[in-house]
Parts: sequence; structure tokens; C-alpha cells
Amino acid sequence: MTPSRKIALLGGGFSTDPDTLIDDFALSATGRERPRICFLPTASGDADGYLERFYAAFGDRPDREPTHLSLFRRTEPDPRALLLAQDAVYVGGGNTAGMLAVWRLHGVDEALRAAYEAGVLLCGISAGACCWFEGCLTDSFGPLTPLADGLGLLPGSMCPHYDSEAGRRPGYLAALGAGALPGGWALDDGSAALFVDGHLTEVVARKEGAALHRVTIAEDGAVLEEALPARSLGPA
Repeated sequence: MTPSRKIALLGGGFSTDPDTLIDDFALSATGRERPRICFLPTASGDADGYLERFYAAFGDRPDREPTHLSLFRRTEPDPRALLLAQDAVYVGGGNTAGMLAVWRLHGVDEALRAAYEAGVLLCGISAGACCWFEGCLTDSFGPLTPLADGLGLLPGSMCPHYDSEAGRRPGYLAALGAGALPGGWALDDGSAALFVDGHLTEVVARKEGAALHRVTIAEDGAVLEEALPARSLGPA
């Protein structure tokens, strides 16, 4: 039986929130009581502080089995085997363009494709949400810029921090209107979304009003937004 291919987009989690509501939602999609989770902090340059927060959130929990893959201080001889042995791969935020370049040098891009096809849940925040699409709006180069260089596991484009960073919404709408990015999705902080076999199956929010937005281009060239209803995870 072919396993379901799952990707979760996270607008929060252990690195930004005082709780792990969003993380727990994503990891529940593994269907495992004690999921094995590999954290990829590549986009932050394998920042020590980011790794510390990851293990502080999951290291002492009996229902989680955490590990990580560092590429800037690489000791793992076979990243593909490590990633395929997980129930979930959690990608952190940071520089999306730099992360993708480093992944390709180490063969992690192809390892993630193999993990996806094998049914390993792929998830992440900010850069870790953008990377699964064909393109995104990124601040990897300083100013917000369209980047048509994602892994393409999900079609279209992605914009994180849609409600929390002033330039995100107008920049994303302008990029779509100019044809620099295909239509796609925009994620508010405090929300999360699960895609199964390429189809959106659920949207959740840990704070009132947070949403996933479907952003499309009409036949007349107009850019259209639709905020999708979200199931509440509880009060922020």
C-alpha cells in the first residue's frame, strides 16, 4: 500500500510560541504515539540557540524521539538514511535561498523527496514552510523578493508571516500580479495547515483570526484572496 505523502505548514511552534500546540498538531499527522523527529536547522546556519530550543521543547517528552541533522558542522555520514528513518522532518526558519543551496550540496533535497514519497511527514516554519513549494516570497536577499527555486513537492507558491510583517501581503500580491510567482498560499502567524497527497485537508489556529489564505490569479489578471476557516487549537 502506497503511504500518504504529508506536508504541514507551521505559522508558529516551539521557536516562537509559549506552547507546542502547533507542533503537536503537525506531529499528530504521523499517526505515531512516539514519533521520531529530525530537526533541520540549516536555514539558521545550524544556530546553537535554535537547537537548544528544539531539545528544550521535545528532549524530555516521553512521547517524542528527537534528533537533528547539522550540515554546517556535519558528522552524519548518510543524511538520506537518517531522514528516511524518521516519522517527521521538522525544518526551521531562516534564510530560504541559502538553505536550499546547502541542501543541494549535501544531497538533502533528494533525501527529502525520498522521505516524502515514503510517507515521512515534512513540516516547518517560515523557510521550513516555503521550501516545499515551487516558489515563495523571501527576505533571503534582504528586501522581500520572489524566489522561484523551491523543491516543488507542492505546486504553486507560499508566503509566510502574512499578517505579522508589514511588507508580506502587498509584496506577495504584487509578485503574483506581475507573474513573478504562481498562485498559492499565504499563512498567518498562529495558524497551520496540513496537505495530504498534495491536497489541503485541514487548517488550524492557536489564536483567533489566524488563517491560511488561498491566493489565486483570475483570468482577467486580478489577484484574489480567500481566508479559509480554521479549527481552533485553544486560546493563545
